[in-house]
Formats: sequence, structure tokens, C-alpha cells
Amino acid sequence: MVQNIEKNSLKEIRESLMMSKAELSRKADISPLTITRIENGMPCRIKTQRKILLALGLKLSDKDKIFN
Repeated sequence: MVQNIEKNSLKEIRESLMMSKAELSRKADISPLTITRIENGMPCRIKTQRKILLALGLKLSDKDKIFN
């Protein structure tokens, strides 16, 4: 089985904002497991990316700072 591993900087940015996975999951209205999967390089939907960006207080145009 081949997995699509995408390097992203979600964990680094989340930690730099001193935000826990639980806090981010509440603000973004997604499960902590989803955040773990994304931080481990699994792909996610654009809708999920949008929720994460807004929960981190970023603009949608900042997408490339987190997701490649």
C-alpha cells in the first residue's frame, strides 16, 4: 500500500502559537485524530485546510505557509 505523505508545517506553527491539538480541534471543529493525521503528513480536504487556517488566525492566502 502506497501512502501519500505530504510535508507540512502544521505542527510547528501550532506549537509556535502555543496551541494544543485539542484547542485547535475545538476551534477548527475537526477531530484531534484528524489533526494528528495531517501533522503526520496525510492529505486532507480543502475544506479541512480552510478550517485549520481560520482556527490558527491565518488568512486563506497563507495556505502555502502550512500546506504544500
